[in-house]
Formats: sequence, structure tokens, C-alpha cells
Amino acid sequence: MSALVEARDLTVEFGSVVAVAGLDLSVPAAATLALVGRNGAGKSTTLKVLAGVLPPTSGSVFVGGVDVARYPDRTRARVGYCPDVGGLIPRATPWEHLTLASRLRGMAPDWPDRGRDLLDRFDLLGEADRVTAGFSHGMGRRMSVLLAAFHEPDVLLLDEPFDGVDPLGVDATLQVIRETQLRGAAVLVSTHLIELAVQACQEAVVLRQGQVVAAAPAGELAGTAGAERYRSLLS
Repeated sequence: MSALVEARDLTVEFGSVVAVAGLDLSVPAAATLALVGRNGAGKSTTLKVLAGVLPPTSGSVFVGGVDVARYPDRTRARVGYCPDVGGLIPRATPWEHLTLASRLRGMAPDWPDRGRDLLDRFDLLGEADRVTAGFSHGMGRRMSVLLAAFHEPDVLLLDEPFDGVDPLGVDATLQVIRETQLRGAAVLVSTHLIELAVQACQEAVVLRQGQVVAAAPAGELAGTAGAERYRSLLS
């Protein structure tokens, strides 16, 4: 099975700070992968590189066969990205966000049907004409996940999608992840919530100080024994 996401010796530096140190990653089509670890482990930085938002300092990164460093615009065309913070236009409504996304992505004329369906699932249909500046943190998270998945990308990147989200929003996000996987796309989820990482993904990669310290089926981090193993990997 060919990899939709491939990173080899990925390194990202901010001056003297090494955020990601020689990371190797391979995610095939129809796979779900959780990046887990403490704050500052390099999870968000890794997703920013994969999304074509942040250039790598060194190493090779390919998303959908596209060299991220050489062709960030082509990379962004292949992915749906929910950043850990921000990502919304404060003075725009959810429907305006969807309208803009449909034009930028060149979506089919029936995009409003998918837009209304997603808004309904994420309990945002009643807020479709309200500017997002007034949204709570959880509402903003739900809208960011919705926008990332809206155009059915080849690679879906969700950075802390469950942070501050209520159970309905969690269920809607898990459903989107399952649907994305079933149509053959790759999904990467960054989260510090290990229980939800296990629910959302098949595989898990544990990061510590920008390096991979373990990779295993996500189910191995479930339950009391899994939680203890996870804590030991973080220390």
C-alpha cells in the first residue's frame, strides 16, 4: 500500500530550538494515525509541515507524492488542515467560510448540500449566519474540523480537534475521521487526550522532544495498562 504521507529525517528548527529532530513517518492510504505526546513534543510543528504551512529545516517530506518543501501550494491543495488555534475569519459566518472554501477548492455546484449536512452534524446549522468572532472555543474547534473535511481531501490533518469540544462535537469528529478513512484518504490526528486518540485512530506515534519514542497500534495505549505505558514513554 503506497504512502500518502512520507517524512524522512524531518527536522524543524527555530533558531537554537529544535522542535522536530529527525522524525520518520509513513502513513498509507485509508489509515488513521494519532500523534500523541506532551505539550512541546513537536506534534503541531509536524502537522504544520505536512500541511505546507511551515517549511522543514531539513529532511524530505512528501504528501500525496508532492514534495512539500518544493511545492507547498500543491501540498495545500491535497490536504485539509485544522490548526491547533485560529484558522477562522472572525468577521465571517460559517456559511461564508464554506462559500469561500468551495470557490478556492473548485468544488462541484452541489457543495451546499454537503455544507448543510456537516453544519447539522456539528450542531452549527443554527449558527450558519453568525460571525465566528462570537463563537466559544468549542464551537470554533468544531467549525475548524468541519472546514478541514469539507472538500474531502486526500490527507486530513487535525491538530487538537477534541480540545474543549462537547460530546456531540467529539462524536461528529470521530464520524468524519471514519468516513475519511473509508473513502481511502489518510488521517493524522494530534492530541494529548490519549483516550480519544485510541478511539479515533488505528495507529499511534508517541513524540517526546521532537523525536519518535514509540509507534504501535493505538489499542495498546488503551485501558489502565496502556495509560501506564504511555506515561512511562513521556518521562
